[in-house]
Amino acid sequence: METPRRALIIIDAQQEYFEGLLQIQYPDREQSVSAIARSMDVARQAQIPVVVVQHQAPEGFPVFAPESSTFALHPQISDRLNITEHSFTKNFASIFAGTGLESWLREREIDTLTLVGYMTNNCVIGSAAAAEPLGFKVEVLSDATGAIDIANAAGAAPARQVHETLMAVLNSSWAAVAPSAEWANAVEKGHALAGDNLIESAARGRAGQ
Repeated sequence: METPRRALIIIDAQQEYFEGLLQIQYPDREQSVSAIARSMDVARQAQIPVVVVQHQAPEGFPVFAPESSTFALHPQISDRLNITEHSFTKNFASIFAGTGLESWLREREIDTLTLVGYMTNNCVIGSAAAAEPLGFKVEVLSDATGAIDIANAAGAAPARQVHETLMAVLNSSWAAVAPSAEWANAVEKGHALAGDNLIESAARGRAGQ
């Protein structure tokens, strides 16, 4: 198996998800950001490029406004900015839309993106889906991201259900999903994470697992 050429992408690990209106509810947000920080340390040791992304809304917006205190990165992430090779802001869920990230990755011959950060139900799944037509392989670290409780006219779901469902959705098609400790072991061995596929996932689903 060919060794992946990875980049670790930290998506929106900002105070908005800890002190703002979008506080992560599952997994535990402090545990998840610690998993992100540990993954950054693993990447540094393995000489994997680290990219930090921040979402930016217009001034005066109730979330992610650049002048707000909750726009800032979580301290565990800002304390590690010295190991970051690239950073940028984005305005959409996808890390690719209008950011120039694709060109940066191509220049470094990166073929595999390890995604961590927030939220599972927005920017993580949006970025994983956007990577597919670009030809990048994707890994998502299940304990290093997180979701919120949601309720709207179409229905409602608690954060745990949202997160676990989307991890299964991602692993069935768009990404290889694993805990950060398993990823660290794969990095050490130079292996790719093993994902699943939609056909076999569907067959297991019909058979009741």
